[in-house]
This record gives sequence, C-alpha cells and structure tokens, in this order.
Amino acid sequence: MRDDEANRFSARAARYARVGANVGGVAARIAGARLIGSRGGDAGNAAALARALGGLKGPMMKVAQMMATIPDVLPPEYADELQKLQSDAPSMGAAFVKRRMQAELGPDWRQRFKSFELHPAAAASLGQVHRAAAEDDAPLACKLQYPDMKSAVEADLSQLEVLFALHRRLNPVIDTREMTQEIGERVREELDYEREAKHAALYAGILSRFDDIRVPRIRRDLSTARLLTMDWLEGGKLLSFTGADEAARARIAAAMFKAWWIPFSQFGVIHGDPHLGNYTVFNERGHSADDVASAAGINLLDYGCIRIFTPKFVGGVVDLYEGLLHNDFPRTFHAYETWGFQGLTKELAEILNIWARFIYGPLLDDRVRTVADGVAPAQYGRKQAFLVHQALKKNGPVRVPREFVFMDRAAIGLGGAFLHLDARLNFHRMFNEAIGTFSAEALRERQTAALAAVGLASPD
Repeated sequence: MRDDEANRFSARAARYARVGANVGGVAARIAGARLIGSRGGDAGNAAALARALGGLKGPMMKVAQMMATIPDVLPPEYADELQKLQSDAPSMGAAFVKRRMQAELGPDWRQRFKSFELHPAAAASLGQVHRAAAEDDAPLACKLQYPDMKSAVEADLSQLEVLFALHRRLNPVIDTREMTQEIGERVREELDYEREAKHAALYAGILSRFDDIRVPRIRRDLSTARLLTMDWLEGGKLLSFTGADEAARARIAAAMFKAWWIPFSQFGVIHGDPHLGNYTVFNERGHSADDVASAAGINLLDYGCIRIFTPKFVGGVVDLYEGLLHNDFPRTFHAYETWGFQGLTKELAEILNIWARFIYGPLLDDRVRTVADGVAPAQYGRKQAFLVHQALKKNGPVRVPREFVFMDRAAIGLGGAFLHLDARLNFHRMFNEAIGTFSAEALRERQTAALAAVGLASPD
C-alpha cells in the first residue's frame, strides 16, 4: 500500500485528537443537560456541534447525519442541527488534485483525458467530483477520494462509540448496539470505489428496462479503488422542480419510487442514501430539464451506500405489509421475529406497529395522495417518532436489528423527497406492481444471478 494511503498511526492519532475533542465536548454537554434536567442550552450547543463536524472532511459528517435520523439517539435540538449538515467540505486545491490523480493513474494521467477540470464540480464528505472529457469527447465525472480516508474512518468510528456508549447509559428506549456495527460496515464500504463500481453496474442491469431512470456507466479503464470515473449525466437539481406542474412532479416521483422499490422488492437491494442531491432530472432528449414542464425522468447518482438484504428479510417486509393491510396482528408479529427483534412482546410489537403504519401508510391506501397529507417535509415522521418514544418509555427498551439503520433512513429520505415535490400518486398500486407475487425462492435466484454478474457475493 502506498504511504499516502496507508492507515498510518500518525494520521489516525491526529484525527482522534480533532474529532475526539468535538465529540467528547458534546457528549459532556448532553450528559450534563440530561442529568440536571436542563434543556436551555441545547440549541446553542447543537449549533456548535454542527459547525465543528461540518468543518471536518470524512465520515463523521456523514455519520452525524445518519445519527440524526435515528429516534432517541440525540436530543431533538441536536438532531435538527445535524440534519442540516450538507456534504460540502472544503475542496482539495489544484496542485493536490494533480498529485492524487498521478497516484491513481500514473504520471501520464492527463494524456488519458481530452480535458480535466482541476476545480471540483462538487465536494463531499469522502471525496470530490471533477468534470472531464474522454478522448472521444464523452463527458465524464471523476470522483476522487480525499487522502487518508481510511485513517479518518477508523478514528471517526471509534469516537462514534463514545456517543453511543453515553446514550446507552442514559436509559434509552432504543438499544443501539447493532446500529453501531451496521454504520461502521457501511461507511467502510463507501471507501471502496471498486465495490461502488460493481454497485452501479448492478443497478444499471436491474433498471435497464426503465426509460425514466438513468444510471451512470462506469469507465473501468479510468477507475481505481480511490478514483471512480463514470459518464456525466446531465440533469437539473430536484428542488428546482417543486414548482413544476402536477404531471411533471408525478413523473419525477414515480421514477424515484421505482428506482428504490424495484431493486428492493425484486432483488433485495436498496439505495441507502436517497437524499435530494443524489437525484437530478432530465428531459425527453436526455438533457438537463431546465424547462420544468419537460421533466421526463431521473438520474440516480452515488452508489457508495448500497445495502443487500437476504430474501428472508424482504419476505418480512411483505409480511408486515400484508399484516397491516388485513389487520392480521400475528403476521406483523411474525415479521418482526423474522427480522431478529429480540425479547419481543405483544406490547412491543404494537408499539413498533405505530411506526410501521406511518412508513407503510401510503402503500396501504388505495387512492391518489401525497406521501403524508398535510405534513411539511421538516416534520415528516416527527409525531410518530414521539409516540413510539413515549410508548417505549413504559414498555421498552427494544434492540433494533442492524438492517433497520439504512432501511429506515432510506424510507424517511425518500418520503421527504416526495413531500418536497408535493407529488400525488397511488403509492398502493405502484407498490403492488413492484412487489408482484412475492416468492423468496424466486428473489434468491434473481439476486444470486444479478450479483454474480457484477462480481458481488450473495448475503449470508
């Protein structure tokens, strides 16, 4: 391994010091406030934490956003601030970019592109994206990882446990031990751009029959484990279409729904990071849909955070849906058992059903509607999370299986995007078209073939 990419002790120690100071400080503030029953300073402390984490390249900013979506892990004021964090970290300078590109593609790297823009088009938590052109003039996006990210990941994840350990000592209603392991595995996977290339190829195969969903093609000859080069897909920002006519907004939302539910229900795969920046909108000619009325479909971007589930887990999702649809409590209870909820009682299952009815609500309702009638995007899920929290105080705690970290996060992110668009669809019919006549064996066969085709292993 090259020196600049090694998980060096010195790089890790420096990261521990910087992140540890931030996390340790906020941990003390949260503990102090809860122990003395004071909430007055939470808003200021939360804003300070968001500023501190937002200034750090690397996974802690990403992890902070994940934590903000898990009920009861942080006080509401902290969750509010952390959800505002944007994936816009300070970018690498031109000289630094040249050194990084040379390290990945060799000293003649510039000759492999017709053009390459040294100033990034976007800077995110683990790397930045540069526009380029291939020798055949095809527009490219080059995703270049920041140096020392392996060190940053290990340092940040070790400090994450400080917050979760504190949380466990404060009598929580949700046991987060399995969540910590899940977050660690997924964030480490995001460092591996060769794996991300396989994820993109997997989605390209699954969604190839849909004209309203585009997946970027990976240029493997210009990619490495820390450089991912793909086709640049022209598209307009999703939020630019909130004022489009109802038909255009419905087309965009329908494409987003299929892009998430088809891979999951038929292949056991989810895009675990469906925030607004991972979609752009194209028109009938495949160009950026500057005219909002011309919106024809979506570009689905960023394949670092992909979660592959067993057919058994997907079967549990179907069981829970059918149980809620037909008021069949034993079937909902069986679904939670299938997923691995421990120490489950009738009372706990009924509490879990509060959240399940919220998530499944639009899928159960056979009519054209928004994903949450009368709810603002910023308030999506807040009421239900509060009700679950209050009920678990009396009957909990409950240990949530690790799979739910990204399943739940993705569901909330997708619902929030639908609310921003104010899209009106018959989600019930779209879901049933996606799920079809469910068979775990048929899913296993499709999943195994699709994963093998791109060099990925089936889940245990």
